[in-house]
Amino acid sequence: MAKTVLLYALALAISVAALEWLEYRYVTRAFSTEIYIVLLAVGFAGLGLWAGQRLTPRSAPPAFVRNQAAIRSLGLTERECEILELLASGQSTKELAKQLGISPNTVKTHVARVYEKLQVQRRIHAIDKARQLGLIP
Repeated sequence: MAKTVLLYALALAISVAALEWLEYRYVTRAFSTEIYIVLLAVGFAGLGLWAGQRLTPRSAPPAFVRNQAAIRSLGLTERECEILELLASGQSTKELAKQLGISPNTVKTHVARVYEKLQVQRRIHAIDKARQLGLIP
């Protein structure tokens, strides 16, 4: 029984393949000009996109300029600005302390002062607000 089913399946698959091949031959003969035009259009469109990307000069992003007016109005110290910048790097308090050569408690104190001056409660909020104010890139 299974052998018969497999033979019928194979015969149907060969029939379908033959019909698709005949249809392909008909389509390529009946619409050969249109097919060539579409292929040329796609090729030239791709070439145009590639050339446009390669030949268009890209301007460098502007250099980051820290908002000194916001720093003065908030009363941030140079160390607090440095802490804020390092907070954005995603390092833990211990990693910040090790990098700055100070104790973790001192880092926590600086972070608490930054939170207080920015009027935020969490690290992510401090980073968002600092970016909005132009304090960090």
